[in-house]
Amino acid sequence: MQLFELQKLVHERLIEYLDLRRMDISQLADEELWEKTENAICDIVERTDGEGKIPSFVDQDLLIKDVLNEALGLGPLEDLLADDSVDEIMVNRASQIYVERGGKIEQSEKGFSSDKAVLRVIERIVTPLGRRIDESSPLVDARLKDGSRVNAIIPPLALRGPTITIRKFRRDLLGADDLVKGGTFNQGMIEFLEMCITARKNVVISGGTGSGKTTTLNIISNFIADTERVLTIEDAAELQLKHEHWVQLESRPANIEGKGAVHIRDLVRNSLRMRPDRIVVGECRGGEALDMLQAMNTGHDGSLTTAHSNGPRNTLARLETMVLMAGMDLPVRAIREQIASAIDIIVHQTRFSDGSRRVTHITEVAGMEGDVITLQDIFTFKQEGFDSEGKVAGRFVPSGFVPRFYEDLQRRGLPVNMSIFRE
Repeated sequence: MQLFELQKLVHERLIEYLDLRRMDISQLADEELWEKTENAICDIVERTDGEGKIPSFVDQDLLIKDVLNEALGLGPLEDLLADDSVDEIMVNRASQIYVERGGKIEQSEKGFSSDKAVLRVIERIVTPLGRRIDESSPLVDARLKDGSRVNAIIPPLALRGPTITIRKFRRDLLGADDLVKGGTFNQGMIEFLEMCITARKNVVISGGTGSGKTTTLNIISNFIADTERVLTIEDAAELQLKHEHWVQLESRPANIEGKGAVHIRDLVRNSLRMRPDRIVVGECRGGEALDMLQAMNTGHDGSLTTAHSNGPRNTLARLETMVLMAGMDLPVRAIREQIASAIDIIVHQTRFSDGSRRVTHITEVAGMEGDVITLQDIFTFKQEGFDSEGKVAGRFVPSGFVPRFYEDLQRRGLPVNMSIFRE
């Protein structure tokens, strides 16, 4: 008998056992419920073993723990969430779970006993948050108690069974030095980004899914002076700032009746009435890009956001598209002028085939030439093949171009390190 089938058998017997005992589960405290359920599972495993249905190679303590987690907790996700080496968890179907460790994806040995068990876990996650998942509303975004971000999608949309994707929340906050050691940037690039924040430049961090945009946004946001009032606006709260004067806002989906949704765009508009020194938007995906650009152009300098794209030039095209999603019938040139005057710096990040994440471009938005926004690379990552371990080899190269605002800072007598622009 396979482990999944054995788990399923014990789980089914547990349901029968609890029905026979007619325990009033609603009246039991959490600890008491876990204790009584664990005792019941121990009895069932002992009886099943007596029937010769448990092979000798099966660790019975582990079987009891797995069934208990599935009955009352988050099933096999419990151990994966507790494993600090796991960054992301992907449940494709009941018997297939993948995890991401150090940028590499691998299949986990763990699994659920059935699709029903996966559904029960999804319901346990979303119900306390006042959200629901069923055939009429088959996809949901939620957050675990520890801050991990959850997306769940069920049949009829997911054809092979309920699917869960969890982006784990990092308990240990990474600092700029950690990313320099990890090869995401070099020291000169960190110095430059810190100066961008000090000089109140508007920065967009772009990149693909899982490229590390939020981590970089978090690190750059912590360069903001403690004396400033910072407003962060996110779909799922992930940013961890060290500031005392920090207001954290999170969007809200519609309720069961389809009402009460509060979108990122609503929060960006409202934030302008909250006297912010800095506005940090976790991610621009739609019409909120227009409100963000207008905020950047009307005195809210030093704002930060992220966007999905595959390069600095593509980031501008994405911003154009997002502004059009706001429903404003603006000519393309007017949109480009808004973007060129609002955005100062684009930091583009890439996840490479070996799982490493690197900032491949730090680019200045230099203005308009005719109908085209001009860009000037300040730092780039130059890939030079692979090393003996199959890891991406390369180096960060300054272009030699000094951004205009650095020259202004130098003229004003402020201490700036010009050597970072020389190789």
